[in-house]
Amino acid sequence: MINNVNEYLSQLRKELAGCDRATIQDALSDAGEHLKNSLDSALETRPDIAETEALGPIITEYGTPAEIAAVYREIESRVGPSLAPLQKPQKRSWFLRFFGVVADPRAYGAFIYLIFSLALGIIYFTWAVTGLSLSAGLIILIFGVLFFGVFMLSIRGISLIEGRLVEALLGIRMPRRPFFTSRDRGLWPKFKSLISDKYTWLTLIYMIIMLPLGIIYFIVFVTLIALSLWFVAFPILQLSFGLPMFTNDGSLYYLNGWVMPVVVVAGILLFILTLHLAKFTGNMHGRLAKAMLVRE
Repeated sequence: MINNVNEYLSQLRKELAGCDRATIQDALSDAGEHLKNSLDSALETRPDIAETEALGPIITEYGTPAEIAAVYREIESRVGPSLAPLQKPQKRSWFLRFFGVVADPRAYGAFIYLIFSLALGIIYFTWAVTGLSLSAGLIILIFGVLFFGVFMLSIRGISLIEGRLVEALLGIRMPRRPFFTSRDRGLWPKFKSLISDKYTWLTLIYMIIMLPLGIIYFIVFVTLIALSLWFVAFPILQLSFGLPMFTNDGSLYYLNGWVMPVVVVAGILLFILTLHLAKFTGNMHGRLAKAMLVRE
């Protein structure tokens, strides 16, 4: 017999052992919110009833931890990130694996994320540094404590938004629901829980390091994609508009006719290698995001 909501969540966590961390976090958030809200409503309707007695029918209607765990396992087996890597990749020749990346949406999703990571990094870094600076300056005031609490709460919201971007573009399963916090707790217990949660601080660190990572990602991949497109397009530009390959001290240098196909092939190969690198880098960044933003 389950005596309280925390005991139910503890059993549900055990039943979900081996599942993805994001799945476990979503299941616990859903179950905690439903059970707590239903229990509060039941106790308001019948104040004389014991919590254990009120919880029994709610669990019967909602489902036991084993039943809920089975439902989430079934959902995860059917509904995953649209760009998630295949669990059992088909055996293909190296030729198909190398050139097949051109038709792989995961590579383009990762490339888009890595390019826009600079803008995300600027936003995250600015908000994190500004929030911490203002909090440190106002902390001696009551208003400052309130501001710090709101700022730390916003960190959780940013964690959820970043997780959705990572899942959508990098194919890494991330939480789809905000972490549930009981509504009957006072402001001070909620505040202490918020600032004592290591994942709040890990998210803050993640926001700060996103700026240098975004700068590196942007420079590397914009340079690579620009070079590959330049190599492919230059022979056409030279033949059509007479543009030189480069100039040096007023001297113009053009490609010989036999070199043009080589340059085009080099540009195509560089484009393919860039997609492979983007896919690999996106996967590594997704793992980093999961380690810092998803609870164990």
